[in-house]
Amino acid sequence: METLSLPLDHAGKLQIPRHLADELGAGPDGELSLRVTPEGILLRPSLHQARKVYIEPTGKCNFNCRTCIRHAWEETPGAMSEATFRRVLEGVAAFRPRPSVFFGGFGEPLTHPRIVEMVQAAKNVATRVELITNGVLLEAETARGLIAAGLDTLWVSLDGASPESFADVRQSESLREILENIKRYREAYRQTRGGTADIGAVFVAMRRNIHELPKLLEMSSKIGISRYMVTNVLPYTPEMCQEVLYHRAIERVAWQASPWHPHVSLPEMDLNQATREALFQAWNTRPGVMFKKHDQCPFIEQRSVSIRWDGGVSPCLALLHSHESYLFEKKRNVSAWVIGNVDETPLPDLWNLPEYRAFRERVEQFDFAPCTYCASCEMAEANQEDCFGNTFPACGGCLWAQGVIQCP
Repeated sequence: METLSLPLDHAGKLQIPRHLADELGAGPDGELSLRVTPEGILLRPSLHQARKVYIEPTGKCNFNCRTCIRHAWEETPGAMSEATFRRVLEGVAAFRPRPSVFFGGFGEPLTHPRIVEMVQAAKNVATRVELITNGVLLEAETARGLIAAGLDTLWVSLDGASPESFADVRQSESLREILENIKRYREAYRQTRGGTADIGAVFVAMRRNIHELPKLLEMSSKIGISRYMVTNVLPYTPEMCQEVLYHRAIERVAWQASPWHPHVSLPEMDLNQATREALFQAWNTRPGVMFKKHDQCPFIEQRSVSIRWDGGVSPCLALLHSHESYLFEKKRNVSAWVIGNVDETPLPDLWNLPEYRAFRERVEQFDFAPCTYCASCEMAEANQEDCFGNTFPACGGCLWAQGVIQCP
């Protein structure tokens, strides 16, 4: 972490070193975002500078997980065409500075027949490229292809440390195979590119599997995982409402015990009989710092945009597909907001649409009704409007903005 002393000129203007301004994407006539917080002043890239592009290469998946959004939508999934992907990359290349690319969304990227080529093409125009997978298709040839294509970070979804727990959530008895695939990827990376592969794991925490978290952390050194992201389950079905761990959420936690231990990010989560032992075991082995973060959309904070497999562009993953979910056991209909399609309009033009710019400004202020705490009126049953007078899309019931749900 770099610490600098920034001088003021005679007019009281802050003098920012050129290399720092470049890193923040501010050209000679550019702008930065400055936020005053209780902890100090936060200097960020401009709100209207795209820094990350989520690409959903496919809506298809080879698993049938209990937690999946597919239990709550009526969509026919497909795969991104070569022409659509080319237009996405043209848009990425047009941004200055160029953003990063993340292959994910709500399908399994490795089911796309051209995913290795897509990663390589993205690497040619993006600052960095990441991908998330359930890991079962991460076979030797695919692993070598992704490494050769220049993939910077590989994320693997791991919702259990034992075959039984993993199978219970994922409806697949493939944990041992996935762990072997991760180890093979790590070794192939060492042999071909040298150094250590950047591999992260995403764990969806529920009542039925939270006891597995300490064991999963212990596995990190054996299989090469360098970071963990823990998220709560977003219940898409009544059954999953019984699995939530955040009715009275504690402060969000992130810690890094030492350079030899993986970084772990926890969401807002209750400290109760279901979670206490697992969380304390984790803290005892990797003590860290607690902090609270509410009413901040992570997608706006990272200046990201999300692109569906069919080319539809949305502000975030949460608005990528229309679906049903549950907010404190109350059914909530979430309507997708598709700003436009890259097959019809270039991505930078969509990013700079007045209504999209206004939406980013509105979400950064986050003057929405507190539906995630209240959820007592019928307006909380959808994202169409709220009792503060906000119109579609109303984000007061979004659990991402409260640190309850998180993704890489």
